[in-house]
Amino acid sequence: MAYELNKKLKGIEPYSPINENYAVRLDANESCFNIGDKLGDVIADAVRNIDFNRYPDSAAELVTKGFADFYGISPEKCTAGNGSDELISVILGAFLEKGDTVLTLSPDFSMYAFYGYVDELKIKALHKEDDLTVDIQKVIDCCNNNNVKAVIFSNPCNPTSLGVSRNDIIKLIKNVFCLVVIDEAYMDFWGESVLDQVDKYDNLIVLKTCSKSMGMAALRLGFAVADEGITNALKAVKSPYNVNSVTQAVACEIFRHKSLINEYTAEIIESRKQLRRSLLELAENCTYIEKVYDSVTNFVFVKTSKAKEIYDKLLERSIAVRYMGSYLRITAGTESENKLFLAALREILPQL
Repeated sequence: MAYELNKKLKGIEPYSPINENYAVRLDANESCFNIGDKLGDVIADAVRNIDFNRYPDSAAELVTKGFADFYGISPEKCTAGNGSDELISVILGAFLEKGDTVLTLSPDFSMYAFYGYVDELKIKALHKEDDLTVDIQKVIDCCNNNNVKAVIFSNPCNPTSLGVSRNDIIKLIKNVFCLVVIDEAYMDFWGESVLDQVDKYDNLIVLKTCSKSMGMAALRLGFAVADEGITNALKAVKSPYNVNSVTQAVACEIFRHKSLINEYTAEIIESRKQLRRSLLELAENCTYIEKVYDSVTNFVFVKTSKAKEIYDKLLERSIAVRYMGSYLRITAGTESENKLFLAALREILPQL
């Protein structure tokens, strides 16, 4: 063989979301609303005006301004990326060196540890409490006692659907001597953001995605928000032209429709509440459903001793949820999607 794979990559399995077409998709925490249904003409006009023979704006200036205006922050503190995933990789590569320690929480989004591993960092995983909550003092102590250079976690958490309070996050930022990266992918469904704190703390980076409440998963767009020193460093090391012209043009238009995004977000929150209530009712008469967790996201997290059996039987009915060992993660869908899922579940449970 003319080449040999880097030893650190041997044995790594590709990220494998469900790719098949199912009638009901409640597996990827996407928005259940297609924003193109309301903004199709606006989006078409935006795409029609693109010069496809030209590279995109490397600074993503207009789309960054649109994002910043949406959240009421300064565009000078924002770095656009090809999804938040790219920005996770850029951040770890920019501020940590081979052998440095990055702290993650467990369970959490798997890509934090993945990119750390690829960058040959030491990955220290702090396990959450038995109820999957976070003891912020334990996080602080772990950072300060282990020479941690960066701590990164999602808030609210994917997959647990639980959140750490704004006060606790600020306590963490103030009491550690490392970079604090808070991934707020699901924060629009809650209300405990620390986005406004980037002006106060030079060790804070907040990640935001446009894939969840904004319904732009197809566009792959995310932002890192931090003080200007961090922002300048990220812009210096990111790939040029990392956000394509279609994404920039379409997202600019969508950002202008804040009331529509807020309307969809409110409907998703209500969908999640109704879904959780229904699952709690099922749990009352089913020993297989051990716990239905509280949620401040767009999904519900369920502990069940029959997770694999339920997952497989749902797939047989063309309904996809996320299987995670002893847990199932179920995205809040439209009213009809939730009804189809719950009807299938009521049919499946007595058969187990």
